Amino acid sequence: MTRQEFEHIAAQLRQKVLKISTQFFSSRDDAEDAAQETMVQLWRYCEHIDSSRNIEALAVRVAKNCCVSMYRHQQHQTTTADIDMLTRNHQEPSASPQQQLEAKDTQRMLDESLALLKPRERELFDLRAVMGLSNDEISSQTGIPKTSIAPIVSAARKKVLAELIKRMKQ
Repeated sequence: MTRQEFEHIAAQLRQKVLKISTQFFSSRDDAEDAAQETMVQLWRYCEHIDSSRNIEALAVRVAKNCCVSMYRHQQHQTTTADIDMLTRNHQEPSASPQQQLEAKDTQRMLDESLALLKPRERELFDLRAVMGLSNDEISSQTGIPKTSIAPIVSAARKKVLAELIKRMKQ
């Protein structure tokens, strides 16, 4: 397919992928981002697309993949940000007694959640979240292959966050 052919059907395709993205995300901005990313990917590879192929079906597939990818990225960022915020343990001296009590309670729940991790998970979690080390630095310090570190830290973060959520609901 030529770029001219793609430009001719792009508006029609965009409406289709935006509809799919809107069904996937509750946020209009996220849906727009996913639709835009889909169109960029299609544009990038349009010259490699066979003109006899059903371009709408391809656009739908790419849109769904973009939505899933964006969702996973958002979930990972949310989990990482939540855990990072809790592990910083910053308490301003000017905080009210209520805020100080809440901070102590949150720290207690975090400590209890971290205590449930296996020793290796806890070690890697601390090196990443508390010490801020990279995978390379953690690998050289622990001898664990760097490709194994990210999945272990990710699993530990998910366990801690799930336990924190459970404890906060009690």
